[in-house]
Amino acid sequence: MADRTALEDADIGEKADRAVVRDALGVGVAVGLSGFAFGVTSAGSGLTLPQTCALSLLVFTGASQFALVGALAAGGGPFTAAAGAFFLGVRNAFYGLRLSQLLALPRAVRPFAAQWVIDETAAVALAQPTRRAARLGFVVTGLSLYLLWNLTTLLGAMGAEAIGDTDAWGLDAAGPAVFLALLAPMLRTGTERAVAGLAVLLGLGLLPVLPAGVPVLLAALAAPAVLWADGRRRRGEQEDAR
Repeated sequence: MADRTALEDADIGEKADRAVVRDALGVGVAVGLSGFAFGVTSAGSGLTLPQTCALSLLVFTGASQFALVGALAAGGGPFTAAAGAFFLGVRNAFYGLRLSQLLALPRAVRPFAAQWVIDETAAVALAQPTRRAARLGFVVTGLSLYLLWNLTTLLGAMGAEAIGDTDAWGLDAAGPAVFLALLAPMLRTGTERAVAGLAVLLGLGLLPVLPAGVPVLLAALAAPAVLWADGRRRRGEQEDAR
């Protein structure tokens, strides 16, 4: 009887692991294919093939990479472009704080795992019911996405160099389109949608009058502005309720 129970528990555990691996691979493959768009966009902005590949290998956070090459393509300076990419990448530090407690990885592994702390790995890991499943989801998502993202970045950059002028093919729009596709599902609440909407208005409104890259930095002011307005609205509702 005990052996039968152990076998049933092992079978349940294997099924659970397979489900985690399936979901993690689905995320890794789906997002990893977006590396094509980054490779094309980066090559179209003037970066060389080694520079493009280095960004994916070392930075490995899609939104920041797209922001960097987008600012460079628009004529922004390297420091302004890097600043915009940096602010977008800061969110990964907050993911790391949460994941460090959940995964509880050995100290020797943490510096390597930090490279994979991004939106997708955090989402898969945090959705798991146990630490074992969270670790498995994090590793499979991170590994599959890192390998595929870098491979498709290389192929996209090589393809862009082969076809020549990316603007003539309309491929310069690939980066912003993918960025919006990645961002849209994350806007779940009214506050998040308000921040995104105000950021778009600030960015587009300031674009004609400020140097390239600066409107993106100033668009970050949308977050504190919306949060301040939302807090004031809630305090007013509480006072009215009294």
